[in-house]
Amino acid sequence: MTSISQKLMSNWSRFGTRFLPFADAATPDVPLTRLLRLSLFQVSVGMALVMLIGTLNRVLIVELKVPASLVSLMISIPLIFAPFRAVIGFRSDTHRSALGWKRVPYIWMGTLVQFGGFAMMPFALLVLSGAGQSSNAPQWVGQLGAGIAFLFVGAGLHTTQTVGLALANDLVPPESQPKVVGLMYVMLLIGMILSAVIFGNLLSDFSPGRLIQVVQGAAVATIILNVIALWKQEARKPAHLYPAPPKEKTFKESWDAFLEGNYATRRLIAVGIGTMAFSMEDILLEPYGGDILKLTVAQTTSLTAALAGGGLLGFAWASHVLSKGADPFKMSSIGALIGIPAFLAVIISGQIGEPILFALGTLLIGFGAGLFGHGTLTATMNLAPNGQSGLALGAWGAVQASAAGIAITLGGIIRDLVAHQTNSSLAGYRTVYIVEICLLIMTIIAMLPLIKDRNNFQLFKI
Repeated sequence: MTSISQKLMSNWSRFGTRFLPFADAATPDVPLTRLLRLSLFQVSVGMALVMLIGTLNRVLIVELKVPASLVSLMISIPLIFAPFRAVIGFRSDTHRSALGWKRVPYIWMGTLVQFGGFAMMPFALLVLSGAGQSSNAPQWVGQLGAGIAFLFVGAGLHTTQTVGLALANDLVPPESQPKVVGLMYVMLLIGMILSAVIFGNLLSDFSPGRLIQVVQGAAVATIILNVIALWKQEARKPAHLYPAPPKEKTFKESWDAFLEGNYATRRLIAVGIGTMAFSMEDILLEPYGGDILKLTVAQTTSLTAALAGGGLLGFAWASHVLSKGADPFKMSSIGALIGIPAFLAVIISGQIGEPILFALGTLLIGFGAGLFGHGTLTATMNLAPNGQSGLALGAWGAVQASAAGIAITLGGIIRDLVAHQTNSSLAGYRTVYIVEICLLIMTIIAMLPLIKDRNNFQLFKI
């Protein structure tokens, strides 16, 4: 039996390394099981993202009749904290603690803040919507409470994700760092898929009481997942054992060094435009399915799973191609190119009332976003200054999250304005998707100077 078990484990390891995205990121000192356990913090982040941009926006807009512009503003509030990701990454690079941890204190604080936001969120949302007995409460109470709850969730997940990715980089040698970061993002997408399926089933019979239970359950799951992820991951090195640094760089000095050369500013601009192109519809896909195609809550929540599933396929394909030394900027540009027919499919599905075409378009949006995200992330890691992985990841995340926040807010406002002017909800959604197609074209143009070989712009010859 022992020999059979050893043979099975050996075959499974070879299978995993060959077929699982980024499974070859493991090292003898940091096995795949440890990396997967650490990646649970990404599962909690994915759960929070699904709750914010998937489940809650559909419930608020369709079931609770909250205007889309107000919902988009509330969901973009967490991204106010996004620009501070670069500062958080820098601080976790240089933090000195008597407990001997650099990354753990930041991750733990982010976890607690995210938990607090989820704990108060459902009650604030019910007051915001005026449902039931909460209709007697002043409107500003619901707006203030919801704003604080969303801000806490956003601050917590941005802190946890930025420093968690930096901790993952600390555990492996430099040549494995891009693969480890890729593995973390694959787990983020898996977390989004699982959360979307679970939330959809739990809210299939919607009621305000069930909404409270689901959101508070997400708060408890956040604590459990992140505690398991952090357990014995970072070795303790008391501060008095650290050699005193000669002179630490300030954030401005480190930031200036990061921006020097390698088209750093253009890279960040391209990341911002591309992220806006793939994010403006985030709070509109599920309401679009419910409002235009008359899908149920469970059906529209499954669309978030399709979006994340497409992203997972994109990451897997990008991992396969980039591991052969392909140009990450070309990969990102092709992701943007795929997004154009994807949004066209979503537009046409509303015109002809075809849910299957809508689901296919959603899947392709996720696939294109996965290629774009992996390409820009790999380029960021490859070009990061020595000893500044936290800053590099923070800068990438700050631009990405800030652009997403702006796009989500604009998406809701554009949808409401056009729908009001034309008296057509379909026209409002369609206008947003057309704007996203234009942004994708701008992204490709911004990426062109970064691509090494522009003569062979084909997906299978990257």
